[in-house]
Amino acid sequence: MSRYILERLEKFEPYTVGEQPKDNGYIKLNTNESPYFPSEYAVGAINETLLKNLRLYSDPESSELVKAIADYYEIKTQNVMTANGSDEILAFAFAGLCGEGAVFPDVTYGFYKVFAGLFGVAFDEIPLKEDFTVNTDDYLNVGKTVVLANPNAQTGIYLPLTEIEKIVKSNPSSPVVIDEAYVDFGGESAVSLIGKYGNLAVVRTFSKSRSLAGARVGFVMADERLIDDFKRVKYSFNPYNVNGVSALLAANAIKDEQYFKSCTDKIISTRGRLISELELLGFKTLPSLANFVLAEHSETDGKTLYEKLKERGILVRRFGGGRINNFVRITVGSEEQIDALLKAVKEIIK
Repeated sequence: MSRYILERLEKFEPYTVGEQPKDNGYIKLNTNESPYFPSEYAVGAINETLLKNLRLYSDPESSELVKAIADYYEIKTQNVMTANGSDEILAFAFAGLCGEGAVFPDVTYGFYKVFAGLFGVAFDEIPLKEDFTVNTDDYLNVGKTVVLANPNAQTGIYLPLTEIEKIVKSNPSSPVVIDEAYVDFGGESAVSLIGKYGNLAVVRTFSKSRSLAGARVGFVMADERLIDDFKRVKYSFNPYNVNGVSALLAANAIKDEQYFKSCTDKIISTRGRLISELELLGFKTLPSLANFVLAEHSETDGKTLYEKLKERGILVRRFGGGRINNFVRITVGSEEQIDALLKAVKEIIK
């Protein structure tokens, strides 16, 4: 690095992304992308007029997309703001809503700790219980911004809505940010609580269940005063943060309910099969309600399993160090991709 970097960033550890190979020779089960094509209804909406208008700035409010989201979740447009992926929403939360600091689990989405460091936010990492579940009591009356992924990354474990409400209710003077990137794969959204609590922000993405990871579209739903806070940060950073093509894709993808349900149902079914097959092979798996499974085997360490799978053309995710050092995280791919994974795993374990 150069001598110009801020001193506090000299020892800063940026977020490490999952491998993105430039060739198509790998089966990618490492970054929780959908194995299914985006909605054809959404893709079909791209036309010549839209492409010609790329010479113009996009609508800073993403009005059509915001209306589609509001209609889908049966809330007001004033309760929605869009962004360049849910990561940007999370960054805005750490930049603008963590004046008293933040709390989040010790095993969770790695960007929380990164954003806290980037924006100089004091934070506490609260250990998950021995079984990797969240202890609700640890987040009651904490007096700091609570950030929880639900289902949790990297475990996939879901915290029931009744427990989420306890946390929100007990922290009336602090924001509670619920990151629901994976909730469409079996959990219940906290969006129903927005009308009751002004401190709740529900963060969502089109990357997982809507097959639009490359479009980079996320959104937050909250009380309109909290949305105004998010917009204050957004308009101080990048007003045109969602491009026109991505906004149109997302607006139409959320309207294609039949295709969305078809894809999520297939992923849920394949997830159940993957867990069953892994457990028959001697793996310990965590009870995931996400589109991935965290698994470990007593006879091989996570590093070896990751490397041997990669040798066979299959990428999974491994998080070195900490409590999940011996685990690998496996994205729930298509049936054919999971067939290939299981075949390779059997060869390795054998």
